[in-house]
Amino acid sequence: MVQMGLVFAIFYFLLIRPQAKERKRHDDMLKNLSNGDEIITNGGIIGKVVHVEESRLTVKTGDNTRLTVDRGRIAVVIDPKAGTKDAKDK
Repeated sequence: MVQMGLVFAIFYFLLIRPQAKERKRHDDMLKNLSNGDEIITNGGIIGKVVHVEESRLTVKTGDNTRLTVDRGRIAVVIDPKAGTKDAKDK
């Protein structure tokens, strides 16, 4: 029984806890998106947020190109001063 507890503790600290922290960081990033933020989507599209709704964002990707993107599909918010904001930076 002690061995089962140790195995669970190892899985918790090596797999479950870091994954939960990353999910929380990503959810916080999505909540704090605002107009003017530069983003990268999961599909690799880079653009600037021009309109924010509850579950969708309008992203300007070129001179006259605007895309509507699901908020959950944003991978990274680009920080112009320090590169990108992702889990490796924190």
